[in-house]
Amino acid sequence: MKRFLIKIHTFLNLIGINLLKTKNYINPKNLIWFFNSLKQFKKLNAKSNLFKLSYLPILGENFLSAGSVNSHYFIQDLYVSQKIFNENPKNILDIGSRIDGFVSSVASFREIDVVDIRPLEEKIHNINFKKFDIMNNVDELNEKYDYVTCLHAIEHFGLGRYGDPIDPDGHIKGIKNFHKILKTGGVLYLSFPIGDNKIVFNGHRIFSIDYIKPILESYFKIESFSFISDNGVLHENVKLNKTNKNNFDCKFGCGIFKLKK
Repeated sequence: MKRFLIKIHTFLNLIGINLLKTKNYINPKNLIWFFNSLKQFKKLNAKSNLFKLSYLPILGENFLSAGSVNSHYFIQDLYVSQKIFNENPKNILDIGSRIDGFVSSVASFREIDVVDIRPLEEKIHNINFKKFDIMNNVDELNEKYDYVTCLHAIEHFGLGRYGDPIDPDGHIKGIKNFHKILKTGGVLYLSFPIGDNKIVFNGHRIFSIDYIKPILESYFKIESFSFISDNGVLHENVKLNKTNKNNFDCKFGCGIFKLKK
């Protein structure tokens, strides 16, 4: 039943209807709270004419926590950017990670080169951006970088979601090119959804440990593995062994690999 409701919510969200937000506007308690708050504000602000008053009801947020810290993006971005700060590589290339997440975190303390198949019009301090298809020829980048990062991006390669060419083997080509770009001894931080092997076209892939581990090991040595569970808990430096068949009980977790060329 839960999965069915999630599918309904996902479909409605695609056409602009967010049930999680809509319920706040049809809840009588929220509407009463809003009008009582407005009445109180008008009374206290009666003598002031410094601001023109208009209305934009934001309902339900008075019951939320100060922020969400259990999402894949928040946890991985913080975790890997702290690793980059401590390890301080000579140069680093990011491929497709969030500009307003991991990349901006790193750019707060050092320069970082960034490539993405999508354009970026803004010029941002410490971010050297280039529009580039990493699934294509990467000869100009061969063995150029000490570190490469690609966080929650490779699962999209070849699905066309971001204007990239359709290629069922896009993720494999990406991994192969990451290897080419790195110098010998270089480090790759790579993250993606983990669970049972699945393609949710054209959104993303989910990789099982049994499937992806041999592919990674054909190009890299696995230095460490951490993962974020389905309920948003980070498990650091977990051993990969024969018990991985259940993908650490993840249906849509996030695996974070530190790999060495």
